[in-house]
This record gives sequence, structure tokens and C-alpha cells, in this order.
Amino acid sequence: MDWQGQKLAEQLMQLMLVLFAAVGFITGYVLGSFQTMLLIYAAGVVLTSLITIPNWPCFNRHPLNWLEPSVAEKYPKPQPSANSGPKKKASKK
Repeated sequence: MDWQGQKLAEQLMQLMLVLFAAVGFITGYVLGSFQTMLLIYAAGVVLTSLITIPNWPCFNRHPLNWLEPSVAEKYPKPQPSANSGPKKKASKK
């Protein structure tokens, strides 16, 4: 799943969960049934999971292009500097 696909899946998940929560609440309120409300919301969670968790092709429309190993070797690797380690506090004596 690419970055844009992750964003799309996250937005879709939030929208679907809020929609099913609202529909479940309204239906449960009108019918006076807490069980109906929970069943509608639970069905929404399952449906949302089936749509957003698998790596569907619609979430892979913008693949990342990785460098080939031979091309990557041409560029220098960053070297840690001498000052990059954890700083020690000066002890007071």
C-alpha cells in the first residue's frame, strides 16, 4: 500500500465508522432497541475492516520507485559525526 493509499484507507475508515455509528444510533433510538444499534454498528465495523484492511489495487495507484542497488552504491552513505552520540552531563565534583 502506498502513501496515498494509506491516506485514502484512513479517510474511508473514519467516514464509514462515523456513518455506521450515526445510522445505528438513529435506528436504535427510533426503534428503542439497544441491540439493533449495536448490531448495525458491529456490521459497519466488519464491513469497514473488509474494505480498508486488505491491500486492494485501488490503494496501490502511486507506487514508489526504489533505486537499484547499483545506482544506490554511487551515492555516499551518511557518516555519523563524532558529536552525534548521546551527550554526557558534566559531573560536578
